[in-house]
Amino acid sequence: MASSAEGDEGTVVALAGVLQSGFQELSLNKLATSLGASEQALRLIISIFLGNQLYHSLLCIVLQFLILRLMGRTITAVLTTFCFQMAYLLAGYYYTATGNYDIKWTMPHCVLTLKLIGLAVDYFDGGKDQNSLSSEQQKYAIRGVPSLLEVAGFSYFYGAFLVGPQFSMNHYMKLVQGELIDIPGKIPNSIIPALKRLSLGLFYLVGYTLLSPHITEDYLLTEDYDNHPFWFRCMYMLIWGKFVLYKYVTCWLVTEGVCILTGLGFNGFEEKGKAKWDACANMKVWLFETNPRFTGTIASFNINTNAWVARYIFKRLKFLGNKELSQGLSLLFLALWHGLHSGYLVCFQMEFLIVIVERQAARLIQESPTLSKLAAITVLQPFYYLVQQTIHWLFMGYSMTAFCLFTWDKWLKVYKSIYFLGHIFFLSLLFILPYIHKAMVPRKEKLKKME
Repeated sequence: MASSAEGDEGTVVALAGVLQSGFQELSLNKLATSLGASEQALRLIISIFLGNQLYHSLLCIVLQFLILRLMGRTITAVLTTFCFQMAYLLAGYYYTATGNYDIKWTMPHCVLTLKLIGLAVDYFDGGKDQNSLSSEQQKYAIRGVPSLLEVAGFSYFYGAFLVGPQFSMNHYMKLVQGELIDIPGKIPNSIIPALKRLSLGLFYLVGYTLLSPHITEDYLLTEDYDNHPFWFRCMYMLIWGKFVLYKYVTCWLVTEGVCILTGLGFNGFEEKGKAKWDACANMKVWLFETNPRFTGTIASFNINTNAWVARYIFKRLKFLGNKELSQGLSLLFLALWHGLHSGYLVCFQMEFLIVIVERQAARLIQESPTLSKLAAITVLQPFYYLVQQTIHWLFMGYSMTAFCLFTWDKWLKVYKSIYFLGHIFFLSLLFILPYIHKAMVPRKEKLKKME
């Protein structure tokens, strides 16, 4: 028995030795050396390709490269890119979406879709006469011809592949060429700025983790929620509406820290010579937390995506000659880009309505002598602020209800429970405010404005 066991043990040892020798021959280091690459780079590439749904992004990137090369700097290339990339994304939503929050290949792919559409537009602008472009278009226009490696690197940049932020090919190439540094010839001093954003992101993460079991959108659908008084239902929606955004705030602050650390967040210098690291900032946290207006939240939340839509959709629709129509179509694009659920359409429809009414109200207060004097009373400022913030976050929660519940049967149930308060409130103001403006703004003020 002993001799038999010893023989088996010897066989195992010998086999292990053979396997070890074989693995050494197949080591990443030797393979990387034979390919002329570093082991770290090869390890990253293999890790990326281990994803069994990578072919979606890879296919779109390769086809996008071919579109640029074969169609060139033409409007045909731009339209083909827009139609193909959006159709592929929407088809992905159609075949994979459920009635819940889905974390599938479509999540990073929606980020990629904007990147590739923006790439095509910037490449198209690069073929135009520079004098025919706006200063913004000149900044982003691609004059050279990107290689497949450059397009892939831009698309798969690890700091922004999953949840953003958006950045241009020109900005990425500055990083690759070593231009995004605060001290020439040295490693960027980005550690401290990166850690600050990371720490802020972790702060929001801890808060969200601790409170998320107690403040959920699922509670909005319960009988217990329906049985509470109307004021309670509204207050819960207000608190939830603010809190639900913190998961996005967390993600964007952490990824911004990654982008800063790599140097991609470098954004030149302030007047006093201090380096700015906000090129990839997707959040203005202080503005987000303190501004009492809906437009303030829009300006502070998901900044780079909003800037992308403004640059490539809203401003490109200038030929329509109607600002509201351009804004409406831009928000329709955003709704479809998020997914095919009806809740997205309702949410961005509410944003469109709320922003129009808010502008009407601000203009009325500014142009009416009576309301201007009331608004300027210092002692009443805290009260005004409290009222504004209450309205702001109540109806932000109202809009986010449709966004987070996705399907019509869910968000309709909640809206019924609070009697469609948001729609009634803002649609009423939309029609009433012009008459109030006519009554409270003197004719001379209107003539002065026309002059």
